[in-house]
Amino acid sequence: MPAWSNMTRQLEDSLTGALGRYLDAWRRNASAATDALDKTLAEENFQNVEWYLVVMIGMFAFILVAILVSTVKSKRQEHSNDPYHKYIEGEWTEQSQQAYTNPSAS
Repeated sequence: MPAWSNMTRQLEDSLTGALGRYLDAWRRNASAATDALDKTLAEENFQNVEWYLVVMIGMFAFILVAILVSTVKSKRQEHSNDPYHKYIEGEWTEQSQQAYTNPSAS
């Protein structure tokens, strides 16, 4: 019987060792694959961030330029031949000329 128990012990040790080596190799492969995947995802995420920033800054610049151009354009139109502005200009001109020609009226 001692030979039988010795043989069982050796079989158990060899199976345990083989399973341990298999699990260690599987864990190394899994962690290597995980590390490679994490590195790839980190690079892809960084590239996406760069594109996001480029698009957002571009949209902001476009909106800013559009606002500036519309403001400048509206300021130019303010001094155009608009009848309302001509009326105000004429009224102020008349009042100032009357004040200079007739100082006693004020």
